[in-house]
Amino acid sequence: MKATLLQIKDFLQSVHFKKYAKRFGLFVLGCITLLLIASGALSFYFNRNKPEIIAKINAKINENINGEFHIGDFQYKFLTGFPNFTLALKEVELKDKQWKTHHHTLLKAKEIEVRLNVWSLLQHEINIRKILINEADIYLYKAANGYSNSDIFKSKKKKSPENKSETETTIGQINLNNVHFILDNRVGHKLFDFDVASLKSKVDYDADDWQTDLFLKTTVKSLAFNTVHGSFAKQKILQGTFDISYSSENQKINVDTKGLKIGTDSFDIIAFFTVGKTNSPFGINIGTTILWQNASNLLSDNISSKLNRFNLKKEIKVNCDIKGDFNDQGDPRIVVQAEIANNELTIPDGLFTDCNFKGIFTNNFKPKEGFNDANSAIVLSHFFGKYQKMPIKIPQVVINNLENPIATGNMSSDFDIQNINEMCSDKWINFTSGHAHAGLKFQFNIVDLYITKPRFTGDVNISNASFDYIPKKIHAKETNIQLNFTQEALLIKQITYKHKNNSFRIDGKIDNFLNLYYDAPEKMVINWNIYCPNIDVKQFLGILKNSQAKKVAQKPVKNVNFSNQMRSVIEKCAVVINLKADKINYGKLTATNTSATIQMINSKLSLKNGSLQTSGGSIAFSGSIEPRGNNYTFQSNAQVNRVDIASFLRSFNNFGIHSFSPKDIKGKLSSHANVTGLINDKGELITNSMTGNLGFTVNQGALLDFEPIVRIGKFAFPFRDVKNITFSDLSGNVNLRGERIDVHNLTISSSVLNFDVEGIYSFGRGTNLALTIPLRNSKNDVKLASKAERDAVRERGIVLHLIALDDEGKMKIKWGKRGK
Repeated sequence: MKATLLQIKDFLQSVHFKKYAKRFGLFVLGCITLLLIASGALSFYFNRNKPEIIAKINAKINENINGEFHIGDFQYKFLTGFPNFTLALKEVELKDKQWKTHHHTLLKAKEIEVRLNVWSLLQHEINIRKILINEADIYLYKAANGYSNSDIFKSKKKKSPENKSETETTIGQINLNNVHFILDNRVGHKLFDFDVASLKSKVDYDADDWQTDLFLKTTVKSLAFNTVHGSFAKQKILQGTFDISYSSENQKINVDTKGLKIGTDSFDIIAFFTVGKTNSPFGINIGTTILWQNASNLLSDNISSKLNRFNLKKEIKVNCDIKGDFNDQGDPRIVVQAEIANNELTIPDGLFTDCNFKGIFTNNFKPKEGFNDANSAIVLSHFFGKYQKMPIKIPQVVINNLENPIATGNMSSDFDIQNINEMCSDKWINFTSGHAHAGLKFQFNIVDLYITKPRFTGDVNISNASFDYIPKKIHAKETNIQLNFTQEALLIKQITYKHKNNSFRIDGKIDNFLNLYYDAPEKMVINWNIYCPNIDVKQFLGILKNSQAKKVAQKPVKNVNFSNQMRSVIEKCAVVINLKADKINYGKLTATNTSATIQMINSKLSLKNGSLQTSGGSIAFSGSIEPRGNNYTFQSNAQVNRVDIASFLRSFNNFGIHSFSPKDIKGKLSSHANVTGLINDKGELITNSMTGNLGFTVNQGALLDFEPIVRIGKFAFPFRDVKNITFSDLSGNVNLRGERIDVHNLTISSSVLNFDVEGIYSFGRGTNLALTIPLRNSKNDVKLASKAERDAVRERGIVLHLIALDDEGKMKIKWGKRGK
């Protein structure tokens, strides 16, 4: 290494090197001297010929304009752009002839630097090599009547064959620095406004055609194809290189750029612009991979304000095609296509995960109806996503008329029914098992970008579902449902359902379902046909309870979700049930062959045309039951035909009567009743709550060891069998008033004696019964052939008049008549 350095040192100090170094220095000095002399000569030439040069430039410009061109001053820039001759035009203004009408200056620049070819200049010709425009404003204006300040430029005359060889003035390179450019087209309501930080363009000419690679860095203040709707890419920095070419034959500019930066994102753009005076069609095709929010923020306000309510978490591949005419009013044709894969889609109503689909936006859905929001549409195809874990497939959905959007399409879904739980915001129902399949055509409105009033036609099948209906504390299991939605009705093909010890098979129909579901659920009538092998009535009383709504602060909501709407329908609709049951249990009552029409409205259950068999007889009934506080009030009209009286009384806990028990009586009871009363939350009759009228007869009756009769018989009929009394006639009418019963025409014809009863019987205090008792032995009255014969001998002999009344909680018998 040392040896090498020594050799270099010796070479630099050698006489040979010094000789050539001196010659090179003289050459450089000569070049500098020549440059200074040439520049000085050019400066001398400019100063001497300045009026002629200015005159020629003015003449050259005035040859091509119809307007006013003003230059504040000319300066020659010494050595700048050498060997070209560089002029600086200061305070340049260019105005058209109608400037005083519209006041938009076509060009206003602090400085325009023009570099002229020296050789051409010496030959008294102008050949512009380069133009630099610094600190300028360019305003291209087109009035509503079609006039444009760009018309200041005269059209070129076509060359004749004899002068085709003449050269024309061309501009080889254009640079812009800090230039504010505006294109204001009042005919088409278009406004393009750019702050150009830097523009560099070197132009290659081929006769009247030209081509350039243009570098541009600018801030987009407005890119409005329709000023009513706002600007695209507003306040975004745009930077990139454009491949631009011009065809004079077609009057068309073509633009191609790769990797153009708009904000933080890159775009590939292919565009064309026609510069004809009558028609100015243009087309822009943009391709990119971008985040949804970034893409939305590049669009005009009328579009981005809607799109910003949605979001996609990952980048999407997008292609946007814009075509229009600068001279046309309104929007251009816009088509946006996107591919979404393995993404998360957020909509105002919720979130779709694992999302895949292709989307198209067009503002010209029906080709002959213009480019506007009313004729805009979004088309999604091959959609798949999971909405709150519920997989949804949609081959195609069309959302058209973005002023009043309506979505239509087909969907299918297979999912475990438990996934619905996440859709129930107030947790009113909880599914624990089951599976669902849906295949539906749908249509729904979109109001403020929320889904409202979805309408379906198609089928929904649910199998082996178990759930808790929390407001009513109902648990159901092994539920199967087949539903068919039509335009006219909802057909309930089959529901199999189990609740505690009860099982049902249901089919039915809801007319006008799609309209009433949203607009008037209280008018909806569900017609069900229900067959039950077995029903325990007490287990169903909870269904009638009013839901206990939590009191929470009311917040305004813009949409009613599926969960809330479904709960509202369930609680408001009317249900009409045609019921058939093999067996019904109500406490100790067991009924068979039951049928009835049941109507449920606002927690009230009404029964019509009911019939059942129980206790060896039959009952026809109608009535109602509804919640009242913690209990239930019922009203019943019943016709009882020859039921076993002991069994019947046991079934109803002897109706709260404690003075005798069902074991004290036997026979076949027939009655008619119109009564009301209360049942507790366990389904048990509340003692002394009944009011109404009751008439009854007992056939083949017997009274066994009934204490009040036995007590009387001890001293009145010591030789008669008062512990085993048979009846040939036992009938009467009573008025129920809570704990008191008004007894009317109670007639008893028995094997011991006959007697009549009238008055008040109380389950508590206040009994006051008048008994009329003939003392004759009536044992053989049953042998008389007719009732008339029995009535004729009924009160022969001694007749006792007794009063049975309450004496401090004990039954007291005394002589006398009621009221005396």
